Order: sequence, then C-alpha cells, then structure tokens
Amino acid sequence: MEPLLQTKNLSVHYGGVKAVNNVSVSIDEGEIVALMGPNGAGKSTILKAIFGLAPIASGSVLWHEQPMRPIPHEVVRRGISYVPQGRRVFAHLTVEENLEIGGYIERNRAELRRRLTEVFEMFPALKAKRKMKSGTLSGGQQQMLAIGRGLMTAPTVLLLDEPTLGLAPKVVKEVFQKIQEINQRHRTAILLVEHNLKSVLQIVGRAYLLDKGAIVAEGPPKELLSGDLFERVFLGK
Repeated sequence: MEPLLQTKNLSVHYGGVKAVNNVSVSIDEGEIVALMGPNGAGKSTILKAIFGLAPIASGSVLWHEQPMRPIPHEVVRRGISYVPQGRRVFAHLTVEENLEIGGYIERNRAELRRRLTEVFEMFPALKAKRKMKSGTLSGGQQQMLAIGRGLMTAPTVLLLDEPTLGLAPKVVKEVFQKIQEINQRHRTAILLVEHNLKSVLQIVGRAYLLDKGAIVAEGPPKELLSGDLFERVFLGK
C-alpha cells in the first residue's frame, strides 16, 4: 500500500534553531500514528509544516507519493484537516457557527448540513448546546468542538496537536474514545502529537519517538516500550 501522507527528509529552521532535522514520517489509510517526545522535540512543528504553517528549510511533503505545496487552503482541499493545540474556538460565535466555519470549502448546502448532523451525532453534548456561544463551553467541550470543526471538511487525514492538553482525566478518556470512533467510522487516518503516553499508546498502531528535532525510534507501541529508550529520551537517563 502506498503511503497516504509522508514527509521526506523534512527540516524546519527558526532563525538559527533547527526545530526539525531531516525527519521522514508516514501514515497510511486508516492508521492512527503518534508523534511523541519531550518538549521541544519538534512534534508540533512537523504537523505545522505539513499544513503549511511552518517554514520548510529542506525536504518535502508528499500526498499519495506526489510532492505537494503545503499551503493551508490547498492542503484542506486535498483532504487534510488540522486541529491545533489549545482548544482554539471562536468564543463569540455559537457552536453551530463554529462548525459551519469548519466546512467553509463545501459549497453544497445539503452536504454541509449532512456533515453538521454527523458531527452532532458523534458529539451529543455539542448538539445540546448548538445555539450557545462557544466561550461558555467547558474545556472538554471546546476540545470536542475543535475536533468536530476539523471533521467538517470530511478529511482523509486528521492532524491533531495535543488534543488532551490541560483536560481532566475523565475528559481525556472521552477524547481518546472519540479519536478511535472517528478512525473506525470513517477510516480517517489520524496523525497526532500527544503527551499522555499511557493513553495514546493504547490506541495507535505505530509511533515515532523524537528527540531534539530528530527521530530516534519508530514502530509499534510494544516494540518501543520493550527497552529503556523512553526513559533515556524523556528522563535523560
């Protein structure tokens, strides 16, 4: 099977700092893949580079093995959606208005309503508050809304950056359940950055471990956990 989305020898520099150095990652149709590592390892920068939000110094991003220009609106049209960290919602707009903005590229109103209905089916709490201002939602509900908005383009690949950051353990569990549900219902490939190692390793098929902007290991969770690599990378042992 050809990779759906991949980076090839990707490097991203901020001034004189090499945030990402010669990184190659890939994700196939229907996979859930994690990018893990300590703060500053370059995980979020990889997602931003794929989506066109970080300057690529060298290397390339490939879609169905063909080079693509990472420009946000073009990336979205190809079927890639990005949910940034920090539960970024339009606080002054209603839940429904936030979701409609997420589906801005869809000109067919009937299809837009169908997607809206589908998101509300997946997130009943959002449906109950569809006319409420998003700023009044709890942190967990705002994160669900951010993910739901990312689904409004009916993506083939969903890029999730720290989806459980700052959430209570009960909500963290629910977010991971929803990620699995999205993957299973739509065969959506999901590439996520996540600090909650224990939970994320239970739902992914593969993971990349990064340190100082480079990949130090890649493989199934059991394989990565079998040695002392995690302790060496995260604790500096």
